[in-house]
Amino acid sequence: MPKPASSTSYLAMFLTAAISIPVAANPAPEQLLDLGRMLYFDVNLSQHRTQSCATCHDPAAGFVDSRDNGVKAMASLGDDQQSLGDRQAPTAAYAAFSPDFHFDAKQQVFIGGQFWDGRTTNLAQQAGGPPLNPAEMAMPSKAAVVTRLQDNAAYRQMFIEHFGEHIWQQPEQAYSAMTQAIAAFEASPEVSPFNSKYDRYLAGQYELTGQEELGMALFFSNNNTNCHSCHMLRQPEQAKEPFSNYQFHNIGTPTNLQLRTKNGVAIDTVDQGLLANPAVTDPMHLGKFKVPTLRNIAITGPYMHNGVFAELSTVLAFYDQFNNPKRNLNPETGKPWRAAEAPTTVNHELLEAKALSDAKLAALEAFLRTLTDQRYEHLLH
Repeated sequence: MPKPASSTSYLAMFLTAAISIPVAANPAPEQLLDLGRMLYFDVNLSQHRTQSCATCHDPAAGFVDSRDNGVKAMASLGDDQQSLGDRQAPTAAYAAFSPDFHFDAKQQVFIGGQFWDGRTTNLAQQAGGPPLNPAEMAMPSKAAVVTRLQDNAAYRQMFIEHFGEHIWQQPEQAYSAMTQAIAAFEASPEVSPFNSKYDRYLAGQYELTGQEELGMALFFSNNNTNCHSCHMLRQPEQAKEPFSNYQFHNIGTPTNLQLRTKNGVAIDTVDQGLLANPAVTDPMHLGKFKVPTLRNIAITGPYMHNGVFAELSTVLAFYDQFNNPKRNLNPETGKPWRAAEAPTTVNHELLEAKALSDAKLAALEAFLRTLTDQRYEHLLH
């Protein structure tokens, strides 16, 4: 039996705020991106030299884990080739648009951060987590990671150029510099290009099909669906929409029994979600997860925080079943939908919408497919 992934509260011990590094005067942005890109793909930053950031956030596959991992890509396998997570690796694409984790006093909601539970404030902090996570890259310490960095002559010179002559004197500072460089790459247009059919439509360079246009109307509708209430940051049809408001909700996702059987986590374990974030203590946040971007959603399955649904069409049917008594069976299993993993905090009001026909669900899916970056359009099926 593979050993289970460490709990999120355990992992939180390894995540510390990025130290502010005095960047050299007038740094060359492209060279900093080059450094971040090199680090992003470097398997030498894992204990057994088998895993990099790109392993679980593959640029060729929408920046998610494209490996099967023995669980149909529901979760990621660690550098030790045994540790198997209990959540799906979220896409790194467009992650830079998630604001720093904070509590919005006006809306009375938590917003932003990275990971499904927002437990790191920003991209730099997130980049510092996996190398030290025993279930992921499994390096024993920041100092050990810095030693690996210093083995690379190009890194030694590039770090000095960008962060100053004294960057190698303190492992803590060198480690933080590494995370900032990775974050710079992840925040670049290379990772978030905004060039999908939808973006080209907004620019007058693509004409939506009738089905796609219907799907868009349904998506932004106040009368048919609630899609846009969570999956929209700006106003409808504005450029560079990340398709998430970065809030946290419990939408009734069931336990992934298949994954739990493989990873050794007890079937009756309830993923704490937002409540696992060290900054959150109110039990009302049990089982809430950050609203994911819908960018590249058509090619980044399986879906939900735990990969419980294989197909995007199943996700749409899952939402509709809350309002449509005719949609009482999970199309992937042919059996009734299973109960929510954390039933006490499901936001039923948020899930209220009109029942949708098969044709309308198909139109919604057609619109979501238009959110696929141009480089991935060949992956659509």
